Amino acid sequence: MALARDLGAGQDAQTQKDAAEQNFDYMFKLLIIGNSSVGKTSFLFRYADDSFTSAFVSTVGIDFKVKTIYRNEKRVKLQIWDTAGQERYRTITTAYYRGAMGFLLMYDITSKESFYAVQNWATQIKTYSWDNAQVVLVGNKLDLEEDRQVPTQDAQRLAAELGFQFFEASAKDNINVKQVFDRLVDVICEKMNESVNGVAGPSANHKGASLKDTPPTNSGGCAC
Repeated sequence: MALARDLGAGQDAQTQKDAAEQNFDYMFKLLIIGNSSVGKTSFLFRYADDSFTSAFVSTVGIDFKVKTIYRNEKRVKLQIWDTAGQERYRTITTAYYRGAMGFLLMYDITSKESFYAVQNWATQIKTYSWDNAQVVLVGNKLDLEEDRQVPTQDAQRLAAELGFQFFEASAKDNINVKQVFDRLVDVICEKMNESVNGVAGPSANHKGASLKDTPPTNSGGCAC
């Protein structure tokens, strides 16, 4: 009898958990892309789990985490995909671009090579995703300022040319991590409101009406 009660309680708890996970107004698919070793996985773990490890483990193929947040009085479920940066996984990872509403395009401020690759990653977004996908350019590893190779002004200029939002951040020191995701979600919501009378791309998986509270239109970038 006790075992039966334990099993029943466990099933009830799982049912409640499943119901809670389905209780959202919108679901956005986001991708983190960029060269290998720029800190994509660390950035995701800092945001989703508030954890950080200095050990480098290369992502094999693709992985993802789910996080639910509140923005503009709406419950938004984020499905965040962490992609491998190596060329050999490119065919696999680009298949996940379809349907993504937002991208975090990441480079390492201590690596000119990773910054020079931003244009190629931007081309891939344009090629494999829908036209109105929103992008935030993120210069990661701000904690390594003394080793900086990419001037902030150069990154700001490139982001402006590409029409991307821009932040510098640090997964290690938890600088601008939440702000990056919040801004990306806000921009997606803004575009959803703008296209409420006409679909400009794949709509979000949502319940209820369009967002009514349009977020403020500020640059959101970090120049520090």
